[in-house]
Amino acid sequence: MKTPLITRKGYLKLKQELDYLWREERPEITKKVTWAASLGDRSENADYQYNKKNLREIDRRVRYLSKCLERLKIVDYNPQQEGKVFFGAWVEIENHDGKVLTLRLVGYDEIFDQKNVISIDSPMARALVGKQEDDEFAVKTELGTKEWWINRIWYDTTDKL
Repeated sequence: MKTPLITRKGYLKLKQELDYLWREERPEITKKVTWAASLGDRSENADYQYNKKNLREIDRRVRYLSKCLERLKIVDYNPQQEGKVFFGAWVEIENHDGKVLTLRLVGYDEIFDQKNVISIDSPMARALVGKQEDDEFAVKTELGTKEWWINRIWYDTTDKL
């Protein structure tokens, strides 16, 4: 089960996508379906079939986003989080091989099409939560256990309206 948390920016991005699909994309595709249907035989009408498929995909995404936005809980930055890793934190971590990663802990619905973000439900995020700078922690994965330490923690204080 996914943890139903999201940053405010993530929530607004999903809402913007829903608004675009519902108010712009869907009406445009609906016009194309109506036009293609008016041409007659739908069974061999590629325009009709293609746009009908697009309409189903848009409707599926609209349903998903609508349900998603209802259940998600926006988590804004809180100064009490400073110094520790919690939801929304940016962290710079390093392993014993000298590999350095910069990651942000966000909700599942925010990890797509973004770099340097991980789901709060991931093994790495679960191992990080509650830790402080200079803490060491271990992450268990299918490939074994890796040791890391935290170089730096910060929050995007503009993630609050």
